[in-house]
Amino acid sequence: MKKLNKVLVLGSGALKIGQAGEFDYSGSQALKALREEGIRSVLVNPNVATIQTSEGIADKVYFLPVNTFFVTEIIKKERPDGILLAFGGQTALNCGTELYQSGVLEAYGVEVLGTSVEAIMNTEDRDLFVKELNKVGLKVPVSQACETMEEALVTARRIGFPVMIRSAYALGGLGSGHCSDEESFRQTAESAFTFARQILVEESLKGWKEIEFECIRDRSDRCFTVASMENFDPLGIHTGESIVVAPICSLSEEQVNMLQDITIKCVRHLDIVGECNIQFAFNAETNDYRIIEINARLSRSSALASKATGYPLAFVAAKIALGYTLDQIGERGTPNSAYYAPQLDYLICNLASAFIEAFCEKSLEELSIKSWQEYNN
Repeated sequence: MKKLNKVLVLGSGALKIGQAGEFDYSGSQALKALREEGIRSVLVNPNVATIQTSEGIADKVYFLPVNTFFVTEIIKKERPDGILLAFGGQTALNCGTELYQSGVLEAYGVEVLGTSVEAIMNTEDRDLFVKELNKVGLKVPVSQACETMEEALVTARRIGFPVMIRSAYALGGLGSGHCSDEESFRQTAESAFTFARQILVEESLKGWKEIEFECIRDRSDRCFTVASMENFDPLGIHTGESIVVAPICSLSEEQVNMLQDITIKCVRHLDIVGECNIQFAFNAETNDYRIIEINARLSRSSALASKATGYPLAFVAAKIALGYTLDQIGERGTPNSAYYAPQLDYLICNLASAFIEAFCEKSLEELSIKSWQEYNN
């Protein structure tokens, strides 16, 4: 394991309602892991209202925007040995990718710890993502990555309406949407291109179940799913607006095992080292599936999975990024070992913010089964 003296950690930047709050947890866990190893930590995060920017968590904090200009200047000054990209959400991944592509990391000898930038790009770039999974016969939605409106329109007509638009490199599903005709497609695509330089036009899977797995893998190829989750709402409702249940309740054991096997095959092929989140569209009647996306980083689902299972995903992922294998984290042969997946004998339900807000406007007398049914409808 390479000796590291100083590591740069990229935070998620400014907080927005319903977005990025979970990265305070993941970043704090990463900083805790660095401190435990005696490695000096340098944090870039302009948000003063977080735990990770509190005194004593990081050795040095820069309250500056997480972008290539400021991070480059910090690298010149601090000269870190390594950099952690997976603990600040999409903002950190985008910044790290730009630093890698511009040659800044190589010029100053900064090693990307954990999942490589090449693997990150294979999950973030929609075109590369589809091509990589096609290599090993894994199913993804019929789609095409587009960089112009003209190209997007031609693709939508070829696939046939309804279609789904997804933005590459965007935060919180910005710009994504379901389009039933060409008029709604033009409006959604124009909006999507303001958030991202590339959009994915794909077949509509609206109404299929949305299933998620949190997966962990180390450099010795030990790999397993830590938690399984399903969205209360079918595909077509953004995860951030849906109720999430863990573990999966509505599928058979054979179906869950099938999706777990696909998850592990996918993670190994993409060579992800650390933690990742994979999202499926699944037709429970036919067992047909599509891999919607993979996040080669900590996400809101990771924070939920950690709380639900008691398995500290961010802490373990940070240790793996530093070179440890899963059998070296915690006490082997005890419940405190990171080597085995936790077993859930209880149910966790994470209510959507939209549901909570709707019910906060009602009196206690109105909170009835009828209200619940109205919300579902």
